[in-house]
Amino acid sequence: MSVRLDRIVTRGGDQGMTSLGDGARIRKDAPLIEAMGCVDELNAVVGLVRLHCPGRDELARIQNLLFDLGAILCIPERGDDRKLVARGVIWLDAEIIALRESQQPLTSFVLPGGSVGASWAHMARVVARRIERRVVALDQPRLASGVMFLNRLSDYFFVLARHMNQDGKTDILWQRGVG
Repeated sequence: MSVRLDRIVTRGGDQGMTSLGDGARIRKDAPLIEAMGCVDELNAVVGLVRLHCPGRDELARIQNLLFDLGAILCIPERGDDRKLVARGVIWLDAEIIALRESQQPLTSFVLPGGSVGASWAHMARVVARRIERRVVALDQPRLASGVMFLNRLSDYFFVLARHMNQDGKTDILWQRGVG
């Protein structure tokens, strides 16, 4: 697939409408556009995670998979997310297992924070959860695999955050009743 972006300023959205991949026009506040915008937001957050976690090539792969998910959302009649499971969920399962190998079992909930990179990974985790909620709300059976991918992606960012906190050694643990 070739992409060519000759014009960035199109003025096509000046009246609160945008185009889907199939050419259909839709309001910018439609639930589908909200889900797509959240995918874009997560991709930007993953870019920030990459800044603080050099050498983790899987983050670039995740960004590409997020673009794939955005493309699936963008073409409602033809978008099929089944390949996202084969390329995303199974692969993320293996990545999670590899990261967890050096982490001690948790004895408390983890508060977002620790290192800067871990904080951004936690931010990626919560944005992934928000997208998951938005995609579930679309109530489209064709997106079931996308929901599974997003669920697994948030798990991945949780274990990545722990990895970035010295495999959990510098995690900030929840202390009940403190505060």
